[in-house]
Amino acid sequence: VSGLLAGSVALLADSLDMLGDALVYGFSLYAVARGALWKARAAVAKAAAMGVFGAFVLGEILYKLAFPQLPTFETMGAVGTLALAANTLCLALLWRHRAEDINMRSVWLCSRNDLLANTLVLLAALAVWILGSPWPDIAAGAVICAVFLRSAFAVGREARQELRLNQVQPATPR
Repeated sequence: VSGLLAGSVALLADSLDMLGDALVYGFSLYAVARGALWKARAAVAKAAAMGVFGAFVLGEILYKLAFPQLPTFETMGAVGTLALAANTLCLALLWRHRAEDINMRSVWLCSRNDLLANTLVLLAALAVWILGSPWPDIAAGAVICAVFLRSAFAVGREARQELRLNQVQPATPR
């Protein structure tokens, strides 16, 4: 909501990323106590969320390229600062678990992407303020979108491999 209210593509991308994280972290917590198949399914859900949000942000970027508008840098800075603080804490808590399994790796990647997005939002807010131009916001949104889509494909690929490895094989007649 803050990204739409501020008219900021970068903040919209960051906000959607955080929404996606909140939705899939619940599923990830459920999957932690389950087997490898559930962990792979949680990673597929995360990949799908990142892909959908990336596509939405890409559409918003195309709209802003056609109809540029100056975003509200104050909102970008305030929300970006709060998000950076929260995501830094989350990343610190996840650091030692980042290589445990596909589920924890995907959660860690999401958190790492959050820090990148938060930092880009803050840099874009500063550049919008200094330059009085919407282009830094659009550029930051494009970078965040690219990270979304790249991570979605990477996590999706790993999750599909895990799903193939953990599928129940049919019994063979004797």
